[in-house]
Amino acid sequence: MAQTADLCDKHIGDISTYLAGDKSVAVLPGVFRCYGGNTTFSGPAFTVKCHECNTLVRQALEGPGEGRVLVVGGGGAMRCALLGDALGELAVKHGWKGVIVDGPIRDSEAMSSMQLGVKALGTCPLKSDKAAADQGQQQVPVQVQGVAVSPGDWVYADRDGIVVSKKQLE
Repeated sequence: MAQTADLCDKHIGDISTYLAGDKSVAVLPGVFRCYGGNTTFSGPAFTVKCHECNTLVRQALEGPGEGRVLVVGGGGAMRCALLGDALGELAVKHGWKGVIVDGPIRDSEAMSSMQLGVKALGTCPLKSDKAAADQGQQQVPVQVQGVAVSPGDWVYADRDGIVVSKKQLE
């Protein structure tokens, strides 16, 4: 995979070009931290929109990953984790390349040794509500730190950041 900085140079240019452009290639704000054992990962997005309930995150990770990246639109809420080591193990077992969480994770020490890319806003030891009335939606467009991510968009992540594209980039 090309590095995110190189993808930006090739497909976006500088900040002025980016701000004036069509955003078919977008950059998530640099607020995400690396937690997984793989710091570089890419693949088509599978999206989950949820708020403080990770039931649909589990459901997604129980299915075949097929080299995809799970993008969890958690709205940036930081009161409870939307991913932990048990779900990380499911992701590895089922062939997911990575998980990006617009919110916190937990079990960060265990996550760091998994062959999985994980990016999140931070950590929180508290688990999410499994019985929430609104468990969210799968495979819908989500907003992640103000950037739209749709199912099937290509996601590229490394230590420098996260790039999202409407099509696969070279």
